[in-house]
Amino acid sequence: MLVVMSTQATPDEIDHVLAAIRAMNLTPHPMPGATRTAIGITGNIGAVDPRTLEVLPGVSELLRVTKPFKLASREMRPADTYVKFAQTTIGPGTLTMIAGPCSVETETMILRTAEFMMENGVRLMRAGAFKPRTSPYSFQGMGLEGLKILEKARQKTGIGIVTELMDTDNADAVEASADIIQIGTRNMQNFSLLKRVGKMRKPVLLKRGMSATLEEWLMAAEYVMAGGNYNVILCERGIRSFSDHSRNTLDLSVIPPAKKLSHLPIMVDPSHGVGKREFVPAMALAALAAGADGLLIEVHPDPDHAASDGAQTLDFAAFKKLLENLRRLAEPLGKTVN
Repeated sequence: MLVVMSTQATPDEIDHVLAAIRAMNLTPHPMPGATRTAIGITGNIGAVDPRTLEVLPGVSELLRVTKPFKLASREMRPADTYVKFAQTTIGPGTLTMIAGPCSVETETMILRTAEFMMENGVRLMRAGAFKPRTSPYSFQGMGLEGLKILEKARQKTGIGIVTELMDTDNADAVEASADIIQIGTRNMQNFSLLKRVGKMRKPVLLKRGMSATLEEWLMAAEYVMAGGNYNVILCERGIRSFSDHSRNTLDLSVIPPAKKLSHLPIMVDPSHGVGKREFVPAMALAALAAGADGLLIEVHPDPDHAASDGAQTLDFAAFKKLLENLRRLAEPLGKTVN
């Protein structure tokens, strides 16, 4: 349910409605707009008499939200969500780049990559301190030491840090180090983890599960938002199919319906989507044309010797060329690459 306040509603009237909703053992989610405030309601509202809210001062109307994902839906919030950082903004009108190595390997490599990104106008760097790998014998990341290296890179260059949280045990450490907390495809339906990041106030980059439908993906976002963290960024990274010509099947067709159903920004990870570096640039350009709000791309100074996912990783020269092509395509599409 959505309570729409009148344009003349005072802060005291809004607070009174919030208190009335809490008194019903429901959770209010105030969403200030350009001209008026809307208040989303979550919880079991089946037994609630809407007249108890309709008569409160400052209330304009009550609307019933039909989608199972309430807070993530356009019904609850028609306007697009912009996720803002000190370094940049993710949302419509921009193509925000997040680029960097699959994993933290050495301090020298991370600092070199961060400096390269900042020199080329990329303000957010991805790198995993904790790495989920299919094989238990593969490189699992540097853990807490890796987080310290990422913090040094931000301190020295000013770049924002995007890194993955795999479990609740390391939630405090990752929250302290990251500017964006990534939830990987294998954890999209790890509901304990989603509830934990819902309590954080750092933006969450939520990757689509490798076999997840659009509704399941949005319901995972709902778990985070229901906890009070509304800064969720969706990330398409390819789904499992019968395809044998790429690592995954990059589902760019999900972007338009996702934008129709949800106000959340959506990024695309073509590196994991195709798994082969020679195909990454083409799919990055296609993602821009399909309406993506950003790209997550793996970049390493020496991909052939990367500790993980080197086959899908661009070197500096290839990434710089891709940036040039993206900026040329973005202009006629009304977007700015940042």
